[in-house]
Parts: sequence; C-alpha cells; structure tokens
Amino acid sequence: MSNFVRKKSGVYFSNNDLKKMIAPLFFEQLLVMLVGIADTLIVSYAGESSVSGVSLVNQFNMIFIYIFTALASGGAVVISQYIGNNDKENSEKSAGQLLMISTIISIIMSILVIVGNKTLIELMFGKTEVSVMNACITYLKISAYSYPALAVYNSGAAIYRSLGKTNVTMYISIISNIINITGNIIGVFVLKVGVVGVAYPSLISRIFSATAITYLCFKKSNSISYRKRWIFIWKNDMLKRILKIAVPNGIEQGLFQLIKVALSSIVALFGTYQIAANGIAQSIWSLAALMGVAMNPAFITVIGRCMGAGDTDKAEYYFKKLMKITIMISVIWNIFIFALTPAMLTAYDISNETKNLVIWLVVIHNTFNALAFPFSGALSSGLRAAGDVKFTMYISIISTIGIRFLLSVLFGIKFNMGVIGIALAMCCDWILRAVIFEIRLRKGIWKQFKVI
Repeated sequence: MSNFVRKKSGVYFSNNDLKKMIAPLFFEQLLVMLVGIADTLIVSYAGESSVSGVSLVNQFNMIFIYIFTALASGGAVVISQYIGNNDKENSEKSAGQLLMISTIISIIMSILVIVGNKTLIELMFGKTEVSVMNACITYLKISAYSYPALAVYNSGAAIYRSLGKTNVTMYISIISNIINITGNIIGVFVLKVGVVGVAYPSLISRIFSATAITYLCFKKSNSISYRKRWIFIWKNDMLKRILKIAVPNGIEQGLFQLIKVALSSIVALFGTYQIAANGIAQSIWSLAALMGVAMNPAFITVIGRCMGAGDTDKAEYYFKKLMKITIMISVIWNIFIFALTPAMLTAYDISNETKNLVIWLVVIHNTFNALAFPFSGALSSGLRAAGDVKFTMYISIISTIGIRFLLSVLFGIKFNMGVIGIALAMCCDWILRAVIFEIRLRKGIWKQFKVI
C-alpha cells in the first residue's frame, strides 16, 4: 500500500503518515465551520422568513446527515480492517456494498421527505407562520434531492480516509464550499430569489462532491477502488458487517440530536440574556471542538487497519500515541480559541452581562473539551474501529440521558444555575465517558472483537 508499509509486527504509520492524515482532516473541518458562518450571514439577507425556514430545516437535515455519516463510519471501519488484513478483494467488495446500501437508503429517504415534507415539518416543529412554512417546504424539497449525493459523497470519502488520503476530501470540500458560497451570493444578491437562492447552491455543491469522489474512487490506479460487480449485487455477509458498526453509531448520534433539541427547549426558560449568551457560546464551542471531531476518522483508519492485521499490540500503541496527539493539540487549540473570544465578542451588540456569561461558558467548555472530550469522543471512535460498538453505544446513551439531560434539569432549573448548569452537565457527561472508555481501553476487552 502506498500509505503504509506492512511489517512482521503489523501495520506501521510513521509520524509523517499521521501528520499527512490528521492535518487535512482538521483543515477540512475548520473550512466547513467557517463556510457555515459565512453561509448563515448570506442567508440572513434573504429575509426573516427565509432565515427561519433554512434554520428549522437544517435542524431536520442533521438527522439525515447523522444517518449517512454513521453508514460511512461503519463502512470505513470494515474497509480499514480489510486494508490492514491486506485483503484487496474484500476491501473493494465492502466499498461497493457501502456505496450500494447508502444510495438505496438515501433515495428512499429522499422520496419520503419530498412526498411528506409538510407533514414532517409540522410533526417536528408544530404550526408555524405561513411564510415560514412555505420557506421550510421549499428548502426541504430541494434539500431532499441532495440526500443521495450526500450519501454517495460520504461513501467515497470513507474509502479515501481509510486509505489515509485525507487531502483528497479536503480539496473536494474546498471546491464544494466555494461553489456553495458563490451560488448563495448570486441567488441572494443578484437573482434575489430568497430561499431558493440558498437551496440550489447546496444541491449543486453536493452533486459536485459526490461526482468528484465517485470518479476518483473508480480509478484503478488506487490501491482500493470501486468495482461494478460489487456495487450491483446484494451481499448479506458484507452488509451485516457494515451495519453492525453503522446502526449502533446511528442510534447514538440520533439520540444525541434529540437530547440537543430538548436542551434547547430548557435554555428557552432562562431569559433573553442567557439565551443569547448560550447561542453565541455554542458557535464558539463548535469552533473549539474541531480538533476532537477531526481526530475521529484518524482513529478509525489507524486502529481499524491494526485490528484488521490482527496486531492488537500495535493497535494499543497507536491508541496511546493518537490520544497524546489529540490531547496536546486540543489543549493548544482550545487555549487559542479562548484567547480569541474577547475579540470575537466585539462583533456582537450585546450587554456586558451577556459577554461575561459567554466568557464563563467558554472557559468551562474549553477546559473540559481539551482534557475530557478526547477520551469521550476520539477514543470511542477507536473502540468502534476495533469492533467494540455496542458497549460504546450503551455507555453513550446512558451518559447522554442520565448525566447530560438529567443533570441539565437538576443544575439548570432545580439549582437555578441556568445555562452554566447545562454547560457543567455537558462536561460531567464527557468526564463519565472519558473515565469508562479509558478503563475499557486499559482492560483490553476491545481486543477480543472481530469485525472481519
């Protein structure tokens, strides 16, 4: 393989290999975040109804994004393990099956949303103003057309990340986001077609991403590529391996999104300045969490390959090495974002009381995001890559409901701590997962699982 060398001891990644893998993942996530901010700014000029419609639908779309991401993660684990096992045929078979199942599921979901869009919106958000409802329906219909493209892109991206070629997905993301922002500017400021002007650029950019990654995945010069014979056939054994990883991950992420919506309802009880502070802090939190999020695919690729090669000692070695890298860079990044926070707050027309609350929220978040989140987030991705998926799902579900949600109610409402209480509950959730997953890693139970 071009991205690693096989040795008697198993799979080996040099420091340079890890650098080439991790850096593009980080910059891709940073790009998506910055473009998302610019996207929101442009949409704000399309009118209040358009902004409300896009905002509501994007919350709904996150459910499908989580599903496609979970499928891709399941595929990435299986593909990475077959690559580690030096099994080219099954690597390509799993890649083809991932593309097939992702396409089928996304088309079904797309049809259901296009047919029942209004009913789904009312079910999720209740009755809204007529103008907002019309904006929601328009944006959701156009978004639904992009679901297959989104699923196809995630499938292809899983292959390239499994190969360690994360710079490819980064470059595609750069071009895709340029298309999206340029289209939004034309749609909103030139054509002045409101929500339609921001919906079609997203569709076009996703189609571009899906087309580009699929074209690259069919190139036979790659060590692993798509083969038609594995795309247009149903292989139960391979699909079970993929779904065995994907389904628990999807359930976990779906529940997290539901709890997030529920917590938003709780925040609404705390008054205007706390709601504003929480909203601003969340945007800063998202930026601060980039390093931990970006490391997830790196853990899947590295640990997956080691486990596929049957080299649990090497997997344990890279668990420790990747954790050190994640913590070190997370600490530096979170300190950097905190240092920028006062400057970022100058862009907001808010009271000093609100600014002070934002500062405290960022202090709380960034401290635990740097020290605890790497264990609860990236480490859990590594355990999944080893096949330890049910345990991580159960712990995440129990912790999300029993710690994050219940402590949010207790701290935020009962103890009258407001959004500070909700932030502390989130950190308690991370700490519990971090302790349990670290114990799980040290006990070595994850070494007993077989994915392939």
